Amino acid sequence: MRRRDFGRSLTAGLASGVLAGSRANAGAAEAQGGSLTDVAGLKVGHFTDTRRPTGCTAILTEGGATCGVDVRGGAPGTRETDLLNPVNLADQVHAIVLSGGSAFGLDAAGGVVRYLEEKGVGFAVGTARVPIVPAAILFDLGLGDGKIRPDAAAGYAAARAASPGPVPEGNVGAGAGATVGKLFDPARGMKCGLGSASLRLPQGLIVAALVAVNAVGDVVDPSSGRVLAGARTADGRGLEGSMKALLAGKLPGAPLSGQNTTIGVVATNAALTKAEATKVAQMAHDGLARTIQPVHTPWDGDTLFALSLSQKPPVAGGVVQVGALAAEVMARAVVRAVRAAQGLPGLPSAAELGTL
Repeated sequence: MRRRDFGRSLTAGLASGVLAGSRANAGAAEAQGGSLTDVAGLKVGHFTDTRRPTGCTAILTEGGATCGVDVRGGAPGTRETDLLNPVNLADQVHAIVLSGGSAFGLDAAGGVVRYLEEKGVGFAVGTARVPIVPAAILFDLGLGDGKIRPDAAAGYAAARAASPGPVPEGNVGAGAGATVGKLFDPARGMKCGLGSASLRLPQGLIVAALVAVNAVGDVVDPSSGRVLAGARTADGRGLEGSMKALLAGKLPGAPLSGQNTTIGVVATNAALTKAEATKVAQMAHDGLARTIQPVHTPWDGDTLFALSLSQKPPVAGGVVQVGALAAEVMARAVVRAVRAAQGLPGLPSAAELGTL
């Protein structure tokens, strides 16, 4: 299917309520897999635009959290990430925003700032309180009407909807328009979405993750290397395997610079400094490398944040253990994003293609 025909098919499908059905079917995190909100002090809310597949996700840390960030993709879109440099002043953030809509989606963070200001949450500056809200975006403008994208009102709605309960996954929030497997032709990609997972050790340490998977590459099962979702064959019925094709000498398609990007958050109840949180964010990217092939390309803007809610001091091994668990739980969250996704016209999910 040519790209123009694909766009017409998608628009018609959305008009018939396909997206609304996908949103209704998006489930909460499975009990055995956990979710980001298993770390106490976090709330997560989504805004999902039913007019086309896009949205934003607000991760609220109203009591404040230490935060680090690591950007590995070559085409990132971010806000307030310089503040997270360990040498800079602010040592607490009050929310993280993940959004679709490309650079336009950064406006969603403004709505979260307004919501937190109304609640009296923020960095004390004289008579005012300024909420610190870093953000990252992914590109989903190619699905449906690209003039529809998350704005400040969408961010406010996501923040207002935030809850400490299990995080809804799939075609919701920042994952609403997420797709994968676009290395050779976006029309031969597959639908992905948003996933979350957590790990809890016997001594009480918790490390959790949330991720919106919108990669140019494929998603693979890290235990077997089997492709779960990615570039489809020319007839659309099977998986080509992006790495297999690259190893055979096939060249990528036309440049898709900035039109992809996987964005996410890891969080822990262990106390971390900004420098330690930055290292945990770096290590969490290993979870992307285990599950996305290829990853961190010039056409992706892969960005991960790490939050410490400082309720439990680090156990023996400190940052090494937290970072290792962050990579593991991020990999699990990526796989969950594939499993929870619902297909759209011309973009089947892994469940629909039978690749799980």
